[in-house]
Amino acid sequence: MTLQERVPFDLSTSRPLPNIGPVAMSDWLLVDEAYAGQMATREHLLDTNRDAVLALSERARPAADELLGFVLSHLPEGFCRDGERVTRPDGGQVTLDRADPMGTLGRLVQEDLCLLEKAEGEAEHVLTGAVLCFPAGWRLAQKVMRPLVEIHVPIPEYDDVIAARVQRLFDGVQPGRPLMRFNRLWYDDPTLFQPGPRRDNDDRSDPSTAAYFRSERQCLVRLPETRAVVFSIHTYVMERARALALSA
Repeated sequence: MTLQERVPFDLSTSRPLPNIGPVAMSDWLLVDEAYAGQMATREHLLDTNRDAVLALSERARPAADELLGFVLSHLPEGFCRDGERVTRPDGGQVTLDRADPMGTLGRLVQEDLCLLEKAEGEAEHVLTGAVLCFPAGWRLAQKVMRPLVEIHVPIPEYDDVIAARVQRLFDGVQPGRPLMRFNRLWYDDPTLFQPGPRRDNDDRSDPSTAAYFRSERQCLVRLPETRAVVFSIHTYVMERARALALSA
């Protein structure tokens, strides 16, 4: 497994939850030094454990179709498309399977991609589909088709005030104006696929002794046609000493 040496944000600063701000659309999808290793892991999970890392409700199919086209139009430097085939930065080739939009996306980009939709009459956005190869303490099967508040159980920091602020962010994010935040997690194991489930904060590794730092660069992107919100997650894992040096 390839670990990262850097993150595209300043680890020396910390802001209160939800710790979110604007990011350029051109900086949404990223390719870093761990791309080849992470993509090999993603392909293995999709080939051997697909039910654990991919879910798509019928409700979400139009949004998934739109997302595939949307990602293809925003691929960063290093990708080359020839018709229905895409050559990745690591040289791997992906044939676009329009019948399997989320599976195709899982083989293209490092980011995990979650679709959240809010139908008329619903108070919160609902997780209607995802390709989630690198969960940090949660299981996709237990969260799919659940609203935001239920998705965040048992995170104690996600109280009623934060829940209301997050829902306003999901309601307000506009096409072409994505939002980004990052978190800080400490792990004793660098494995990317760690579904848990985490029952409470006591399940977390001790930050004073954990061997690895894990951070998720999380973005909110509004799809212009279906109006679904994409919650993307780019996962970084690095050795403790490297993370502490970046935090100094």
